[in-house]
Amino acid sequence: MGNKDKLLSAARECLLSLGYTNTTVRELVKASGANQASINYHFGSKERLLTGALQELNREWGEVLFAALGGPERQGAPEEHEARWARIIDSIQEHRSLWFVNFEAVSAARHDEEIRTMIVEGQRQSRVSLARAFAGLDPDTAASGTVLAVGSHYYSLLVGVAAQWLADPDSAPSAAQVVAADTRSRP
Repeated sequence: MGNKDKLLSAARECLLSLGYTNTTVRELVKASGANQASINYHFGSKERLLTGALQELNREWGEVLFAALGGPERQGAPEEHEARWARIIDSIQEHRSLWFVNFEAVSAARHDEEIRTMIVEGQRQSRVSLARAFAGLDPDTAASGTVLAVGSHYYSLLVGVAAQWLADPDSAPSAAQVVAADTRSRP
């Protein structure tokens, strides 16, 4: 494995264990075995290296989320909503570091257009997938405004549920509670 790959691997490891803001050049050098000059040589800066690793982790987060949503055969089936939320909650618990990194990326997007663009695209894909999973909406046939509205509703629920499970799992809502509250909010 070359220095570039070692650095990406180390950046990924540091992001998951330390977070974006706490990952220093010193930590990256220590974890990779490479020298500081190789960070600049291969990536131009520590921030560019972390952005590359963050992009990989964001793709992984998407795969984890899409797996939790389940296969297309049961998309939109109301009887599956509780099971789907249970898989999402299990995913949050199992991949806490990955979820934390993605929350932290929102803060990093304030000063990094590449990260902001990555988040915007991830949100778009997530909203479409959530609209399909929870409402059975096919983006190719449903009105785009409807897919956006429904997907945004479930994305808001997802982010809120994840934040609660990350910060205070002892008081976070169960899958049954999320579904019951969501059902009550509909006309």
